[in-house]
Amino acid sequence: MSREIMLLTSDREASYLGAILRRYDPDLAVCHVATLAALRDRLGRPGPRWRRLVGFCTGEIVPRTLLAACSGGAYNFHPGSPTFPGKYPECFAAYQGAERFGATVHEMAPRVDSGAIVGVEWFDVPRGAGRMVLADLAYQATVRLFVRVGPALIAAASPMPRLSVSWSGHKSTQAEIDRMRQVTPEMTRSEFERRRRAFGEGPEAGLWLMLHGYRFDWRAGPWGGPDGDDTPSP
Repeated sequence: MSREIMLLTSDREASYLGAILRRYDPDLAVCHVATLAALRDRLGRPGPRWRRLVGFCTGEIVPRTLLAACSGGAYNFHPGSPTFPGKYPECFAAYQGAERFGATVHEMAPRVDSGAIVGVEWFDVPRGAGRMVLADLAYQATVRLFVRVGPALIAAASPMPRLSVSWSGHKSTQAEIDRMRQVTPEMTRSEFERRRRAFGEGPEAGLWLMLHGYRFDWRAGPWGGPDGDDTPSP
């Protein structure tokens, strides 16, 4: 039976993830779809009877109609442990001082991070780790998990076996991330440091403060240090 894996991921990851899968089966057809529009177009074309969708660190939410069109099922690699579903799990893991974190692969479902879990890769969190350290370690764990479950991922005989592991904890949203980035003059030093490590680090992140009608934005450099861009705006 001819088989095809559709990789829903960024351009950066597509080539080496495809190489990993072809290492297990050189005859496997692997195609890259970066967006839902590309996935819809691919599914609309003639192809193998068995097609499996694999999302890797993607922010796309695949609708039910497209999931149903994947004859081999659909799986997603989430750069966070089952205890931290939702957006930017590393932020909340850093804020809560999690001692263990990891990566999860699960069946795709119309609701984000709700499908049955088929693989987990855990690691111990270094003491005091901030968002960027956790994000880097979680990404590495996600790649290790992809390599480890690769043979099952390309097997057409049956769906990947489910684990007796369930999602737990609160499912984070972008709105919650935005709220946690706001700091106030009354906030304690310890709370400010927790938020700085968890929500102030990384690209497109940072804390903000409203004072006397002005908004002050503070952004960290790539690994948490200030980058000097403290610009007040009315």
